Amino acid sequence: MSEHRRKPPQPQGGGRAAARRAAQQPSGRRAAQARGTGTGSPSDAYGTGRPYGGRAEARRAAQRGGGRGRGPGGQPGKKRLIDYPRHDKYGWRRWMPSWKLVTGAFLGFTGAMMIGATLAYAMVVVPNPDDAATAQNNVYYWDDGKQMAATGGEVNRQIIGYEQIPKAMQDAVVSAENKTFWDDAGIDPAGIGRALFNMARGGETQGGSTITQQYVKNNRLNDQSQTLSRKFKELFISIKIDNEVTKREIMAGYLNTSYYGRGAYGLQAAARTYYDKDAKALNPSECAFLATLLKGSTYYDPAGAPEIDPKATAKDNTDRAVKRWRWILDEMVKDKRLDASERATYRDFPMPDPPKKSTSLGGQIGYLVDLAKAYFINNNDQGITAKDLARGGYEIHTTFNKSRVDDLKEAVNKVYQENIDPKKRPRTDTHVQFGGASVDPRTGKIVAIYGGADATKHFTNNADETGAQVGSTFKPFVLAAAMQEGVRNPSLGEEQDRSERRIIDPDTAIYSGKNKLKIKNYDGSVWQDENGEQWLQVNDGDEDFGDIDLRYAMIRSANSPFVQLGMDVGIPQVRDAAVAAGLREGSLAKGNVPSFSIGISSPSAIRMAGAYATFAANGERRDPYSVEEVKKEGRTVFKHEEKAEQAFTPAVASNVTDVLRDVVEHPKGTGQNAAIPGRQVAGKTGTTDGNKSAWFVGYTPQLATAIDMYRMDDNAANKDRKFLEMFGTGGQDKIHGSSFPSEIWQKYMSKTLKGEKVMRFPKPEDLGAEPVFGGGAKSPEPTPSKAPAPSPSESTSPTPSPSPSSQSPEPEKSCAPLDWECEGTDNGGQNGGGGEDSGGTDTGGGDTDTGGTTGGLTPSPSAPTGGGNGNGNGGNGDNNGGWFGGVDG
Repeated sequence: MSEHRRKPPQPQGGGRAAARRAAQQPSGRRAAQARGTGTGSPSDAYGTGRPYGGRAEARRAAQRGGGRGRGPGGQPGKKRLIDYPRHDKYGWRRWMPSWKLVTGAFLGFTGAMMIGATLAYAMVVVPNPDDAATAQNNVYYWDDGKQMAATGGEVNRQIIGYEQIPKAMQDAVVSAENKTFWDDAGIDPAGIGRALFNMARGGETQGGSTITQQYVKNNRLNDQSQTLSRKFKELFISIKIDNEVTKREIMAGYLNTSYYGRGAYGLQAAARTYYDKDAKALNPSECAFLATLLKGSTYYDPAGAPEIDPKATAKDNTDRAVKRWRWILDEMVKDKRLDASERATYRDFPMPDPPKKSTSLGGQIGYLVDLAKAYFINNNDQGITAKDLARGGYEIHTTFNKSRVDDLKEAVNKVYQENIDPKKRPRTDTHVQFGGASVDPRTGKIVAIYGGADATKHFTNNADETGAQVGSTFKPFVLAAAMQEGVRNPSLGEEQDRSERRIIDPDTAIYSGKNKLKIKNYDGSVWQDENGEQWLQVNDGDEDFGDIDLRYAMIRSANSPFVQLGMDVGIPQVRDAAVAAGLREGSLAKGNVPSFSIGISSPSAIRMAGAYATFAANGERRDPYSVEEVKKEGRTVFKHEEKAEQAFTPAVASNVTDVLRDVVEHPKGTGQNAAIPGRQVAGKTGTTDGNKSAWFVGYTPQLATAIDMYRMDDNAANKDRKFLEMFGTGGQDKIHGSSFPSEIWQKYMSKTLKGEKVMRFPKPEDLGAEPVFGGGAKSPEPTPSKAPAPSPSESTSPTPSPSPSSQSPEPEKSCAPLDWECEGTDNGGQNGGGGEDSGGTDTGGGDTDTGGTTGGLTPSPSAPTGGGNGNGNGGNGDNNGGWFGGVDG
């Protein structure tokens, strides 16, 4: 073939890639190339074009030729309404929105919100204020379903015109709650945002509402829930009302519908309730206080509301109210709504009048209603508040038994009328108060209370916490702790688990009952307070009991054994036992001091009855309650759910009950006056130092009742409320729990249980305890015993027995009572009241015991057997050794 023959054109771009690119080109271009058209110079070889140089060059060429927004071959790309992801970008830039896209999205969202808000504003209907302002009755029922009281419906409200509202009151609420009220549009965007944020994330709801919003909430919305939908509804109604109603009308509506506490809705009702005057007569100082109540009357009413919240005491509430009252006055000055010179004249807090109750709530009814109301408010899970309850419409079914309430009132009145005479003995018989409560151990129901002479005259519910110390009625909790947790090993550290402790039995635990006993720590060191002072525990009447078992110590209400026992067990463990039984921890004394064990705490009569009910129920605790069910408009909004917890083992509870039975049944028991013929009764008396309160708490298997007595002028206007001594009260030298309190208990329980089935307590179970000697009580010397003579039936030993002259009898191995490592045989009866030992009088002991763990308490056959009621009289000298701080024997 001739070399001059024309060759076909060869691809210059590289194989398949060039072919593919050629195929993608427009047909016109391909045709031109097929004809040999090129861009080269005339000097180029015939039929050759400029090569692309591979894929990278082809891509660059396409980008150069196509330009922005053009497709392959330089033609325009496909248009999109929203260019995202961006078609002409690569890598991360493809996902970055353009400024046009961001601006458009923002304008679109804003426009949609404005349209939505406009539609919502146009569609929202402002509710009729009368629909929300109409109040209904709250009806309270006895446990048998019969009506007890109807209250709360006739809401204490009187509408007054704007001109009757003091300017000082308007200024006070504006300075305290909404400084921009007169200028804003009815809402506070920052406050609303904060509230929405907290609700959306499940946090606490916050304030921030304007006066207009609060007015809407108070007067225009039946729904008081803290939800997003209600908040939005409130928002738009507020805006609409601000446009349709004048600021003056909003201010008057707000002050006329706000809740000020004590059932008072509106300023006029509040002025009458707190100051017994018309609203227009209020001065700026009084206005500042009433504005303070809008923060929450439960925590700012100086009268207090401890039945709703234990933190809302009269003292704490007064402190809070005074602080906020001063702040509001200062804010008024800062906002130029009050002259500084006038502010300077308001130095003293304008203390309001004491609370007053409706005559329909006289007698015990007012106390019962308040107790049920407080229980419901504190225990419902729907957030229903005192303010909601005051609107009415609720049916409250209580646990109160009318017959038992009447029986308790009758018993108190009878004892009072027969013994207390303020005219005859004005110095000693004035301000005498009684309180009481009955709880069913099987359910926890509070079936009766005695709150005072009349709820419309005496405003403190004496069945609730009053501050009266319980005295020796606290000792059963010390005994229960010793039985359940045990006393500590003095040779080990302070923190010991139960396996290192020794369980106490009331009949085999001997403690010193010495008057002015020097109290020690569990390890034997002398207890001292922060000033280095020692504690010498005295007994009532300075009586000296010597060494006695804990049963007899409880029967005689000896103080020194239980104070030392509490130190041996540990005050924290005693506190835990009291809480486990049902006392509120907040009502217990805080310090770990020796006197804690003899009742320096001040729980309520209700809680004391409930705690003793735990023993009556063989260790099962059911917290006392006063409301079974609450309904509104036929719908149940609350129902009590029974919860039982095993606070103590049946062995512990049955032994506590057995000891407390002896307090009532023993000839020397302090609770003899409470005995009910034909029924088993367990109980304990209590008297405090200074004779400022006296108690009797006791129970049968089906009912536990606590009665307390004290003297205190508790008029709310009296800023120096304090307990008064009862020496000479009722014509008695000293008031004990064994006197009027146990007498009331016996009269009430005898009558209220008449005709009911006689029930018996379970028998005390074995505790598995070993003998313990504490507080300087002396354990007996081990006594050698003769070897037993062989019985006739025994076989003859192949080894001759030694003669008496060659070997004396070997004593049996005996252990010191608190020798924790000893494994010898316990022959019983060394403790006065256990086994076959008769317990009883100690005939030895000497004047001084210089060491060791024994000596001083030798059993004598002259005392009663097994009951632990013998009185050891030995060991009166100084014991310088021994277990559990045995210095003062």
